[in-house]
Amino acid sequence: MPFVSQDIIDAIVERFDNAEVAYEQAIEQFEQTQPILLSYLFSEEFEVFTSDEREFTLMLAVIIFTAVAEVREPLPQIDETAIANAEEQNWAKLEGVSARHFNERIDVFFQDYPQEELLAFVEDALADDDEDPIVTKEAREAIFITLKTVIDCLTAA
Repeated sequence: MPFVSQDIIDAIVERFDNAEVAYEQAIEQFEQTQPILLSYLFSEEFEVFTSDEREFTLMLAVIIFTAVAEVREPLPQIDETAIANAEEQNWAKLEGVSARHFNERIDVFFQDYPQEELLAFVEDALADDDEDPIVTKEAREAIFITLKTVIDCLTAA
């Protein structure tokens, strides 16, 4: 799997910032090529998030999807089993972490991870924003695990 660089991620963010139609087209492509992965983001377990948190998670997932799609053709078809396995592994990894702060808790995921730039993008997006937080402290880890699961599924060999 080719590496997704920060330059690719930044270019996609800029493209979506400059043209809402580009973002809407990316959502449509995501829905057409990865319907099961997209439905995962709208499953019952995500109803505990605020609507802003759900929209933000979707936006980050679309950026991740678009970035991976730019370097990997064709994308693997993701099914429920792949999602469940990746999510279970991610939660299990986090359970063994005793650190208290978000950034320290997720450090375990960066060790030898082949798509470190995508993970760093998610970490930065979920960082504390005391002025106007989109994501609550309670939802931060769950959203990180969700997006890490998306990355794992899309970049699996």
